[in-house]
Amino acid sequence: MRQGYLILILLMVWATTTLAQNERKFVRQGNKYYEAALKDTTKQDTAQYNKAEIEYRKALEKKPDDQKWNFNLANSLYKQKKVEESAEKYKEIADKTENKIEKSRALHNMGNSLLMNNKLDESIAAYKEALRNNPGDLETKYNLLYAMNMKKKQEDQKKKQDQNKDKDKDKDKDKDKNKDQNKDQDKKQDQQNKDQQNKDQKQQQQQSKISKQNAEQMLQALENSEKKTQDKVKKIQALKAQSKKVEKDW
Repeated sequence: MRQGYLILILLMVWATTTLAQNERKFVRQGNKYYEAALKDTTKQDTAQYNKAEIEYRKALEKKPDDQKWNFNLANSLYKQKKVEESAEKYKEIADKTENKIEKSRALHNMGNSLLMNNKLDESIAAYKEALRNNPGDLETKYNLLYAMNMKKKQEDQKKKQDQNKDKDKDKDKDKDKNKDQNKDQDKKQDQQNKDQQNKDQKQQQQQSKISKQNAEQMLQALENSEKKTQDKVKKIQALKAQSKKVEKDW
């Protein structure tokens, strides 16, 4: 019985060792792909990083809680710019580990993923948390300042855009005001024109009345003059008649 028990244990150890070797084989292959991609500085070789991701996932299927392999997977995701996935993976690593240095590294990389995804507030929070676990990390301090500077620039730009919008609104208000003023001026001008027309009509009517009065006065003067003339003629004729009578009497 003892002999059979020992054989069973040996078989279990051999199986466990074989599985561990297979897992490490996947990790080693993933590392080769990852390192090959890093060596090519002329481009971002996402195909190689993708191959590395596949190998790391194979290893993690056998041993899902291995922190180092999870970290390698997160790095391969980040290099492929799968920033949302990498941020989640780094957060998962940071939550699980009790080692402050490892937690700080995971939070630092999480901040990088969030920064690449333009989530500035979240990246700043990740960098600050990383520094709480490792206050002397100069690289994290630099990245934190960089993210805060980017946020300030965005805020300044937004403030400038808001100011430009306010200026445009003021311009529109001025345009509307000018339109109203022009309308008022047009109305005022129309009224002035109407008043001038009325004034001209009144003047014409007055001139017409004056002209009529003058004409009547002139006619009256002519009639008077003609009457006087007729009276003179009648007097002359009467004198002539008298003179003729005198001569006849002689």
